[in-house]
Amino acid sequence: MREAPADYLEFATARSGPLFRTACLLTGDWHLAEDLVQETLAKMYRSWRRINRAQSPVAYADTVLVRTFVSQRRRRSSTERPSDRMPDTAGPAPDAELRMALLDGLARLTARDRAVLVLRYWEDRSVEETAQALRLSPGAVRTRSTRALRRLRDLLGAELADLTT
Repeated sequence: MREAPADYLEFATARSGPLFRTACLLTGDWHLAEDLVQETLAKMYRSWRRINRAQSPVAYADTVLVRTFVSQRRRRSSTERPSDRMPDTAGPAPDAELRMALLDGLARLTARDRAVLVLRYWEDRSVEETAQALRLSPGAVRTRSTRALRRLRDLLGAELADLTT
């Protein structure tokens, strides 16, 4: 097996943390997030010569991560069942209960809705960046994010009001 190019290793080292954070938010599971990042970086490595010449390998990596996540969710939907318990516990933080409630609510949304909300609001991306990553039109991102936020509020209901007061 040949050795990885130095620029790829530098890129993978620099981006694995942010990719992992996004993957954790998308999957809701530490271990699945690690697998998702590993698969994303493997896809990036296979195409590195082509990607490296692109304008933004960071944006390309984010797009690969989200598309891999959505693709995995489609494949797993028939064989795996979600659990109502999170395997990892949150660290001590002033808003730990709110954070866990939001993560639980995100886990109950569809993969596409979750991806839109994570990219738009957690990652603080623009409508255009989110649309490009998900191959949607900006209008579709706006509509989906509005509906996904409404679903999230409905799922959390009174629990959200109790935690934010």
